[in-house]
Amino acid sequence: MPQVLIIGAGIGGTAAALALDKAGLAVAVCESHPDSGADIGAFLTLASNGMLALGQLDAARAVAEVGFALTSMRVVDDTGAELATVPLGEHDNPLTRFRCLRRAELAAALRSEAVRRGIPLWHGRRLDSVDEDADGVTARFADGSGERGELIVGADGINSVVRSLIDPAADPPRYAGQRVFYGYTTKAAPPSAPERIDMVRGSSAAFGYAVSPAGETYWFARVPGPELSAAELALPPAHWRAELVPLLRRDHTAAADIVAATDERLLVTNAQDVSTVRHWHTERMLLLGDAAHAASPATGQGASMALEDAVVLGKALRDRATTEKAVETYERLRRPRVEDNVAASARITAGRTTGQPRPAPAQPRPSMRDDVELMRQLDWNSQLG
Repeated sequence: MPQVLIIGAGIGGTAAALALDKAGLAVAVCESHPDSGADIGAFLTLASNGMLALGQLDAARAVAEVGFALTSMRVVDDTGAELATVPLGEHDNPLTRFRCLRRAELAAALRSEAVRRGIPLWHGRRLDSVDEDADGVTARFADGSGERGELIVGADGINSVVRSLIDPAADPPRYAGQRVFYGYTTKAAPPSAPERIDMVRGSSAAFGYAVSPAGETYWFARVPGPELSAAELALPPAHWRAELVPLLRRDHTAAADIVAATDERLLVTNAQDVSTVRHWHTERMLLLGDAAHAASPATGQGASMALEDAVVLGKALRDRATTEKAVETYERLRRPRVEDNVAASARITAGRTTGQPRPAPAQPRPSMRDDVELMRQLDWNSQLG
């Protein structure tokens, strides 16, 4: 019988499985999708703190083998004038460099690593209810099956079932005020440099792109506007390309040409976040990743924060005498940092949505290694405070 049942085989859930396995716990992952899950096509940038967290789980090299490195960021305004070019993260180390990769590629790399380590990963197990008692917890699934354990970790995303079971009155996800577009094209030739991401502070949209070593341009656009309905989200790529290109043509940047060169590999989503989650845990259930602290994508830290969660949870369950003390320690250490990120991302999104003054040109960020407490929390060989 597994000691810990993880609900959700996404980035946070699978990383948590690696962490708990490394901590010596018997763990199994329950995923609602009948297979590895659909690739919706979105990509992400995994920051140095996320790569550092993966290193503590002995998984950084597996992830570094997919996607491509980003070592600098160039920022231009709506006229195409360069505002700044700054280094990104810990670019001197191949295993802590920013990575640009599809979300599905990251999830698949982590799942492969979990399978290699013999961690059970059960598909088609959609959580329906949970029974807690003094000795443990039973997860009951929609197919009528059940699994017994000592703890359930809810890593089931922004629409978390586990969150609704922990706190039925929890606020639902809220629209953050922007539509987010993602696309890929091999037909564009924008100004670029190896391992660089270009950010465009446009007059009507925030736009970013990076060109892979194979010459494929990955791009995103964050555009203020009303929340899209399910029917609008299902409209074909040609519709959204026709909407986006004139909007981006207002500026003298590469953005419009990149989108115009994109064929069917274009999708749109509503940016969402979750306001403060009041209850992260009960005695036998807790939340991790977007289930606990979903942020809008403006800071680009969602995946990295989930990976940090996984490391700290693994250490807490390793270092504390009881599960109750472990989950309390985990929440105490993680809540301030992740809520700061949710708030920062919301401020950036609100600024773009409401037309607040644009931020100052990008400057190099302080090294994450200057944060002594964070480094101690993420160092697998140190004890948690």
